[in-house]
Amino acid sequence: MLLAALGTATASALVLRPSDRGAPYDDYFRALNLQLKESGPMRPCMVIDLDRLDFNLDLVLKSLKESGRHYRIVEKSLPCEGLINYVMQRSGSQRLMSFHQPFLNNDARVFPGSDILLGKPLPAASAALFYEQLKPPFDPKRQLQWLIDTPARLSQYLELARGIGTRMRINIEIDVGLHRGGVAKDATLACMLDLIEDNQAHLEFSGFMGYDAHVGFGVPSVLGTPEELLARAMAIYQCHVDHVRSRYPALWNDRLTLNTGGSPSYKLHKAESLSTEVSVGTALLKPTHYDIPTLADHVPAAFIATPVLKATGPVRLPALDERSKVFSWWDVNQRETFYIYGGYWLAEYESPKGLQTNQLLGRSANQENVMASPSVGLMVDDHVFLRPTITEGVLLQFGDLLAIRRGRIEHRWPVYGQSG
Repeated sequence: MLLAALGTATASALVLRPSDRGAPYDDYFRALNLQLKESGPMRPCMVIDLDRLDFNLDLVLKSLKESGRHYRIVEKSLPCEGLINYVMQRSGSQRLMSFHQPFLNNDARVFPGSDILLGKPLPAASAALFYEQLKPPFDPKRQLQWLIDTPARLSQYLELARGIGTRMRINIEIDVGLHRGGVAKDATLACMLDLIEDNQAHLEFSGFMGYDAHVGFGVPSVLGTPEELLARAMAIYQCHVDHVRSRYPALWNDRLTLNTGGSPSYKLHKAESLSTEVSVGTALLKPTHYDIPTLADHVPAAFIATPVLKATGPVRLPALDERSKVFSWWDVNQRETFYIYGGYWLAEYESPKGLQTNQLLGRSANQENVMASPSVGLMVDDHVFLRPTITEGVLLQFGDLLAIRRGRIEHRWPVYGQSG
């Protein structure tokens, strides 16, 4: 009976052993690995697949064309002159949304014909620095809209405008349900519009911005479908528009910017007719955080690629030494150990399949320890591919972006902060 019980226990334990999750490169990543070994920098790099980006951008443009909206390019998600210029040329849009004062000055210099809307309210001191560093021919009185969220900030901007003798275009941020700030009450909006109306030598009302990322993700489905959440958001938006039209008719005109949307929600705006433009950036590259239902037909277009520096066989942990064999005996996915160039990025392993970080050993930004089964077939100098979790910030960490077309490197584009 004892032997039978032991046999049963052993069989049950074996059933619980992890299965082999590894697999070698598919054709796409096999070809990309060879291209990078032949022409890449053999260090961590960010690869942008232009064929995939084109596919995603065409989805965006088709949706906006059907709904009659203008397209505003979100610069923080594509922080690279070459990449933004590529999207501008393909989309025909000169509209940018900027979020960071140094990038704003760079946009004004590199894209002097652009129309720029701030995507978040900047401190008045940041706005002052923008004007100090501004060089012609970009004319902010015509081409720039400052995003303002409170009467207090608007007063600060008015003081700045008076001090430097200019007129500022003011786009008012409204809270359409995300609750990340912005105007929520008529009394607050009235206070701001009064200030603009009384100081038209220095302030110009240019429209509204209502960001609705919560429509696409972040809200439990029990609280509303994306379509229901969008309807609520646009009802709030409509109330603010009606307030201006009815009580401040002198400030209203058909040239106002009524901005909304975002990558998670852009498609849904075909159902409304109020907004004049939709902002999209991250959807063009689709990092893992944007693996959401509203972007199900988009494809990943950005990958981190980094070489394997060392291949050391079955996992071995400090102090355990040879006793570490129990881990690789139990789990086939710990029978190969690789140390990659760099690591600890906001990213998830993409190819080969089945790679995993050694959590017992801990993370490393220098030589990340990666475990896998022998099925991955990796060798030293091969590349590990990861998908970034987000794009803003992450795209700035690798130097030049490598833009590929049909698997071949076509451009090497400096990111913002490196090109001037």
